[in-house]
Amino acid sequence: MSRSQLARQIGEAAVTVNGDAGTPSRKLRSGDVVVWAPPPAVPTEIAAEALPLAIVYEDAYLVVIDKPAGLVVHPAPGHEAGTLVNALLAHCRDLRGIGGELRPGIVHRIDKDTSGLLVVAKDDATMNGLAAAFKARTVERVYDAFCVGKPPGKAGRIDTLYGRDPHARKKFSSRVRAGKRAVTNWTVVERFEGAARIEARLETGRTHQVRVHLAALGCPLLGDKTYGRSPRDPEVRAIAEALGRQALHARSLGFVHPATGARLAFSSELPADMAGALAALRALA
Repeated sequence: MSRSQLARQIGEAAVTVNGDAGTPSRKLRSGDVVVWAPPPAVPTEIAAEALPLAIVYEDAYLVVIDKPAGLVVHPAPGHEAGTLVNALLAHCRDLRGIGGELRPGIVHRIDKDTSGLLVVAKDDATMNGLAAAFKARTVERVYDAFCVGKPPGKAGRIDTLYGRDPHARKKFSSRVRAGKRAVTNWTVVERFEGAARIEARLETGRTHQVRVHLAALGCPLLGDKTYGRSPRDPEVRAIAEALGRQALHARSLGFVHPATGARLAFSSELPADMAGALAALRALA
């Protein structure tokens, strides 16, 4: 059970202390009796939904999707339906069970409010092959990012330990004493008044990696409500508010096809909202 699941069950009185329901923050004392009555299992069947998909490439083994901002990749608490997986189950009839019942076909993810490319496997062999490529760091992933402030130089490499933020469990941090390795290579593409456009090339793919690394660099993503800050320049602040999400787009994706051995490379143009933000930033100069 996850921490969040247990916390929710405590709030629903599935956990008692000395016969009484409590809260997750209750401090225990010696002699207290804690009883947990696990709720019945909930079916994990995910419904297929005929939702629109922007398919960049598809064959018998895999499909490459250009995900719009706002679309959640797979079902999770609070997003049980209307996800990319729901749409894929309607599009690929034999996808169920590939790589697990809850995330069928999902090899890697991008955040709900990040747009761009991701690849989905259609069978277990392709799933395993792609997973091995990601682990070996042979998959090319390039992001377009608009950030607040001035990057410290023309380019750089961020190589850190990475893990859950010890002070905020829903966030991640590159300032941890122990964790997995995370590597982001960045290059400044354009500079604006109070902002910059950065190209971020990933060597690893940790959750929120680009967002966390650029924030640690001192130039968080424009519009990032979790790791960012409000721009000092009122015009840049207005651009962030109009965008309404973090300015991050998975622009390029390249990998060796696990079944055919062919090298595949895909690119995605900036979506309309980020293209509008870019035009507004350029107008500031």
